[in-house]
Amino acid sequence: MNRMNPKVDGFLKKAKKWREEFEKLRKVCLDCELTEELKWGKPCYVYQKSNIVLIHGFKGYCALLFMKGSLLKDPKGILVQQTENVQAARQIRFTNVREIVEMKPILKAYIKEAIEVEKVGLEVDYKRTSEFVIPEEFQNRLDESPALKTAFDALTPGRQRGYFLYFSGAKQSKTREARVEKCVQRILNGKGLND
Repeated sequence: MNRMNPKVDGFLKKAKKWREEFEKLRKVCLDCELTEELKWGKPCYVYQKSNIVLIHGFKGYCALLFMKGSLLKDPKGILVQQTENVQAARQIRFTNVREIVEMKPILKAYIKEAIEVEKVGLEVDYKRTSEFVIPEEFQNRLDESPALKTAFDALTPGRQRGYFLYFSGAKQSKTREARVEKCVQRILNGKGLND
């Protein structure tokens, strides 16, 4: 059940940064009797087909990403919400191997709690698409073009949220307008931001 996946071996061999940290995190996850897979190009640890935790690295840190981390109790106050728009996932971040070694019992406890969240069937209460703020620049285009509004309304909620977040991410109105303009044809074609 907790055998090492050759695809993850390949991932680790290619890792230029954080390799030793990734290997320690891998051992912790495998010790929790999770199934090891490679998803989204990263080591992912699964309990009965449910993704529990993912290992990933960034420029300044590597992390364990708990898929439903927002549902964990977090008694140590170590879970980090990656950005304000991330609703479910939470990270525990590391900058060196020593931190992982020192936190091993805590990490296992968090992983075991994440498994329990799956076992009892808890679900994250996601924010509805209608609760997102529509940037004024995009609302103006929707008001001007019934075809654009119809096409946007036909997109999946996830694709709609992707556009809202992308448009809202620009600080200046001019940039938001440019982003909207750039995406109009994609929306009319029924495509999401990353399709």
